[in-house]
Amino acid sequence: MPEPFQRTILSDIDIPFASLVLFFVKAALAAIPATFIVAFILALIGWLFRLVFGIGMMGGMMT
Repeated sequence: MPEPFQRTILSDIDIPFASLVLFFVKAALAAIPATFIVAFILALIGWLFRLVFGIGMMGGMMT
């Protein structure tokens, strides 16, 4: 029989300020290429959607 869960209460985290700043700087720098990758993937999905459904093609010919 599994043991019952024990609750844990975290009351304090001791992180030096310089380490915290360094972590946030690294996270901000890592977010820059990640943003380009996500934008590329979304553009690819949009391109495939337009390719499959023909949205945006021959728009001027529909009269």
